[in-house]
Amino acid sequence: MKAILISEEGIFMFSLLFPYEYVDSVFSIDYKKLLQKGYKGIIFDIDMTLVPHGADSTAEIDALFKSIQAAGLKTLLLTNNSEERVKRFIRNIDTLYLCDAQKPNPECYLKAVEMMGIRKNETLFIGDQIFIDIYGANKCGIANILVKYVTAEVETKIGIRRNLEKIILALYRITGVYQHRLGDILKTER
Repeated sequence: MKAILISEEGIFMFSLLFPYEYVDSVFSIDYKKLLQKGYKGIIFDIDMTLVPHGADSTAEIDALFKSIQAAGLKTLLLTNNSEERVKRFIRNIDTLYLCDAQKPNPECYLKAVEMMGIRKNETLFIGDQIFIDIYGANKCGIANILVKYVTAEVETKIGIRRNLEKIILALYRITGVYQHRLGDILKTER
């Protein structure tokens, strides 16, 4: 088997696609640790980050937002979905939102930061797609976390983009250069 050699320039080319952290789910993250690291607001994608595509919020997601906000962090949903979809999703969640955002356009990320009334370096983005969520956040200099995408049990089709993401994640793991840029952010098992 031939070894794959990647130059520093080659790795840098992919840096806009590499997340600061890669975790199992939004429930793996210790949001109090993020607050201690100086973050004041979290921007979330909705579909396949928090719930399967098109699904309503769950009691667990509702409780997660309440605990994040109780910890002292602001929240905002940034989505390419319509306002009708977002309003249905936030029925039980008190959060800011920006719909029809045209991600990965950096302007929508910066608008989200402005809406929360904080600075870019105090903001963290959490999403499930490398080519949209992570790329957009990196392009405008916002720290980010990639989560494994959430699917409904009946979903089996994986698109071309998801297969390309597997390649990017393999490079991310092999190089190790851009990994764990946020430090310890995971919940401690008890």
